Parts: sequence; structure tokens; C-alpha cells
Amino acid sequence: MLQTSSSETRDSNPLTHWNGPLGLPDFDRIKDEDFAAAFDAAFASHNKEIASIAGNPEAPTVENTLAALELSGDAPSRVSAIFWCKAGAHTNDAIQALEREIAPKMARHFSAIHMNETLFARIDALYGKRDDLGLDGETGRVLEKTWKRFVRAGARLDPEKKQRLAAINEELATLGARFGQNVLADERDWVHFLDEGDDLAGLPDFLVSAMAEAAESRGKSGKYAITLSRSIIEPFLALSHRRDLREIAFNAFVKRGENGGASDNGEIVKRTLELRAEKAKLLGYPNFAAFKLDDTMAKTPDAVMELLEPVWDKAREKVAEDDRELQRLAAIDGQNQPIAPWDWRYYAERLRAERFAFDEAELKPYLQLEKVIAACFDVAGRLFGLTFEEKAGVAAWHPDVRVFEVRDGDGSERAVFLADYFNRPSKRSGAWMSSLQSGYKLGGGSKPIVYNIMNFAKPPKGQPALLSMDEARTLFHEFGHALHGMLTDVTWPSVSGTSVSRDFVELPSQLYEHWLTVPEILKKYAVHHRTGEPMPADLLEKMLAARTFDAGFTTVEFTASALVDMAYHSQSEAPSDPLRFEAETLERLQMPSAIAMRHRTPHFLHVFSGDGYSAGYYSYMWSEVLDADAFKAFEETGNPFDPELAAKLHRYVYAAGGSADPEKLYTAFSGRMPSPEAMMEKRGLV
Repeated sequence: MLQTSSSETRDSNPLTHWNGPLGLPDFDRIKDEDFAAAFDAAFASHNKEIASIAGNPEAPTVENTLAALELSGDAPSRVSAIFWCKAGAHTNDAIQALEREIAPKMARHFSAIHMNETLFARIDALYGKRDDLGLDGETGRVLEKTWKRFVRAGARLDPEKKQRLAAINEELATLGARFGQNVLADERDWVHFLDEGDDLAGLPDFLVSAMAEAAESRGKSGKYAITLSRSIIEPFLALSHRRDLREIAFNAFVKRGENGGASDNGEIVKRTLELRAEKAKLLGYPNFAAFKLDDTMAKTPDAVMELLEPVWDKAREKVAEDDRELQRLAAIDGQNQPIAPWDWRYYAERLRAERFAFDEAELKPYLQLEKVIAACFDVAGRLFGLTFEEKAGVAAWHPDVRVFEVRDGDGSERAVFLADYFNRPSKRSGAWMSSLQSGYKLGGGSKPIVYNIMNFAKPPKGQPALLSMDEARTLFHEFGHALHGMLTDVTWPSVSGTSVSRDFVELPSQLYEHWLTVPEILKKYAVHHRTGEPMPADLLEKMLAARTFDAGFTTVEFTASALVDMAYHSQSEAPSDPLRFEAETLERLQMPSAIAMRHRTPHFLHVFSGDGYSAGYYSYMWSEVLDADAFKAFEETGNPFDPELAAKLHRYVYAAGGSADPEKLYTAFSGRMPSPEAMMEKRGLV
């Protein structure tokens, strides 16, 4: 019987028995103080399941070992799905304190499972005779991945090394939780208030309104707030005439996690890199990058560098050309010193206006959040036959969260989709997709319950939320991930949806971005928020013509982050001073002084708030090679919604999950693996 702090039975416990509308948790009944006891009970329940599987006196079979293992752990899966959602999207002091406690406890729990000798012996026995079991392709892959997961988690180490690896995993989980909380603290606590008049020089109405709302929410009515939300700080850096204010804002943004005191991440990064290097050696790898990449499409650090280095060289050449042009514009303003990082976006906007006779601010009135959401849904309908119906009044983790029922073309239930669009102090920065529940057929089956988190600036009450083009792309990107989760059509839970190699997982999301700028989609949904008139043809043409504008900047800031990530994790010994190592790496790479990494080390959440993208930030570009090639296939048909190609995309990319090798899946869709040329062309680097 699962106990909570309220002594509820499992049947009535809202953390494990989800009896809300549409099969959702009953969020109105969930209390923060219930999580600790629920986790303890869920882990205990899971341990009993594992003991039963490991201690089964019958010879191991797919059914009594592999399937039983896949279907075990329902209780911790449900509790943790709700908890980690809240920890990222709507946290508080109680949740953060519990996160610091739960992260190492969860690492300890799963380390014990993966190092269970009796359990691994059963898996190992199945794996050893896999060729004689007559397994279908998906089941064979699940068995192989399960065996490798246990081995990579230390199943074959001696007892002393197992104990050390478990301790490393536990400490890394603690460090990752602290890292993320420190970044959130710096983002939440830093704000710079402005007054009417010259402080707002150059800022358009949409940004002034968003800054007023941000100030109002912080108790400063009549003021205007620069915050570290990208939805505010990036347009501020691009549009503010006040160079002194741009410098203040930029420095605050790049110094997140590097301000000394309780929220400084310097020692956390140092210790994390030390532990990762030690972990790799324990498992027989020369460095952590080799360990992480062994289970990806790239396979080796050398293969990653073969992709990144030519792109880096091309991007630096482009930046040098653009820098000269920006310096020319700055000289007109009487600024004779070199372009600084807080100048780049500002003069790039001036250059865009000069070359294409428009600026990004002109697009905002035509990019209403509601219309961009509708465009996302429309594309999913045209490609995959999906329909979306919003369900009002369904409670979630915050009142801003919206709930949609998703149906297939035949009207059958497909999934539930939740969307949380607006920035708030209780939400970590960035945008992401995750699942409360994955979709699979094993056992009684399971329906996908998928969510997207964004951080758009919330407009004043009664006004529409207006997006930048980059924000609209972000919405399409994360919705592409959501579709990957919702369209999954697999038997086994461990290969459902986004459970694919890290350098394949970005393909469905980055590919989906392309449909935002399909002309018929823009003409239908890019309409003025006041007049309802479609975006003028000349503005649309200018926008499309400028798609690769500033490609050097965007490629350098991304690729610098990917190269520093690889440099950290390709060392056999961790650097003694990571920030000095970052600086020396950038100097060796000849990083342009006018551009900063997109994610500097002290706030590189992808890499240090967990190891999901550690030695893996390159994967966005690896997937971009695939997505550029895939969309080119649609363009070559003359129909961006070509039904035959859409059906193959559905089957081999969005529905297949990790049921087959990703290279095999992509080849089944496209006929061959692509070269980077289409990606370089898409970025405007050739």
C-alpha cells in the first residue's frame, strides 16, 4: 500500500492515481508537502517489483524479465513526472529544498537497480541468446538497449567500483540540482528598473508594454523592468538606443551563475567535471565525451569535430565581414571603439533595416501567440491528420497552463497536450518539452500526456501576446518535440517518443520549424493583431529574403558553446579552473570579441543542470544536417505538405521513437544519409 503524508491509499493518492479530467493528475488535490513521503513509498514499491523480477525462480524470458522490467516503476514514474514538472515550471522554496533531497535519492535508487547482480544476470542471459529468441526488430533493440544501459550504469564493475560509481552518480545529481537552482535565482533576482523618457529611447510599444507588466508584477507600478527573460532582454539589446543600459543588461545576462555568493556555480562546475572524468574512467572510457558519444549517431568526439570545425571556420569568416559593416554604422553614431557584445544586436538590426528595409519590430504585430499556436495545430493537421480541442477549466500546475485534447484523423483519442507559455519568476528560463506520461502498447498500454514550456513575456491584461520571429520558431520547435511524443506508435515504453539518441532527438523539432515560414501558413496566420489584415506581401518577401541575415552571429554563438562543451569533456583530467579553461579555449578558437557564447559555462543548463546534453550540445547541429535535408525533400516535391512524404515522415521519424537505429530510420525516410551542405546552405554560410 502506497502511503502519503495524508495516509491516503494508492487508490486515492493524487500523485499516483490520476483521476482528473482526460486522465490527468488531479492537480487541485496535490500538495507540496505530500511529495517526500510519496517518493519514499514509490521507491519502496518499485524495489519490491525489482526483487520479484530478479528473484523469479523460472528461467528468464522476454515476458518475465524484459517486459516485467519495462512495466515496473509506475509509482515513481508518476510521482517524479509531476514533481520535475513543478520543479522546472512552477517552483518554490519547498520544492527546491525537496529537489536537493530527491535528486541524489533518485540517483541512489536507480543505481541500485542497475547494479543488481541477480537482475542483470537475467538480462545478460537473455542478451546472450538473443539471436535464438526469434525477436522482432523493436523487441531486439529494446533488449540490446537495456543490456547496454545496465553495463553503462556499472553492472559489470566489481563491488568496490560499483560503490564508487553509485556515489559519483548521487553527487552529480545533487550538483545538477544546485546548478539549476542557482541560475534560476540569478534570473529571478536580477532586475533593472527604468523610467519614462530617455530610458525607453528606441523601444517599440510591444516591448515597453512587456517591461511595464514585468515591473508591475514586481510591485513597481509606473516603472519599466529589464529582466533576464530572453523575451525582454534580447529585443532590448537589439532596439535600445541607450548603450549604457545595453551594457548593464548584457553583463547581467552573461554573468548568471557567476556573481559570487550562494548562487555562484564555479565550484559546482569544477566538481562536476572532475566526477564525470572519474566516471568515464571507471567505465573504461578515456574521457566523458567518449562515454557519452558511444551511444549516439556521432559515436566519437572526432566525428563531432568533423562537423563543427568547418562550420566554425565559415561562421568566423562571415562574422568578420559583418563586423566591418556594423563598425561602419557605429561610426555614423560617433562610436569609434570596436563593436562590443552589447552593440552587436543593436547595429545588426540597423544593418537589417538598411539591407532589407525592415526590422524585426515590424513583424511583431503580425505574430500573435494565438495565431502561431493555431498555425502549429494546422500544420500538424495537414501533415498528420491531428485535431486539437482546448478544454477550459482543467486544472494544471499553474493557472496559465492550457489543456488540449488531441485526436487522430479518424476521431480516435491520440494524446493530451498541455502548454505553459508565459515567463514568471517561479519558472526556469528557456523552452522545453516533456511528458507526464509516455505512449506505448505493452501491457494495458498508455496514452501520451505531453507538455510544452515557454518563457514569453506576458502582456498586460486585455492585450495580445506578440512574438518575435525567433520566439515563433521556438514555439514551433518545442511543438515538434511534442508531436514526437504524441505520435509515438511503439510497443515498448523505453523506446517511446523522444527516447532516441541525443543527436537524433532534435530532428523532429528542428524540422517542424520549417513549416512556420511556408508562405501559405504565413499568409493565413501572420495577420495584424488590430486590423486582422495579413502581413503585406512586400514585408513577407523582405522577411523571407532576410532569413539567413546575421547567420555568422547565430552560428558563432551556438558553435562556440558546442566546442567548449566538447573541450571540457574530451579531457582525460578535468581542468582545475573551468572558467580559465573556457577563456583559453575561446582564445585558441579565435572567438570574435564582439560575440559571447550562447550559453556561458556558469549558466549552461543544457550541460551542467544534468548530463542530458553534456558532450552533446553539438546535437542541435547534427540534427540540423538531417532537418535541412528532410525539408529539402518536401520542397523538391513542390508541395510542403506532400501526403506521400508526410506519411513516411510520420512512420519513420515522428511515430518510430527509438524502435530502430536512427540512421536506419532516417534512411528509410529519405533514401540516404545527408551531407552537411544543405545545412550550411540553410544557414547562409555558403
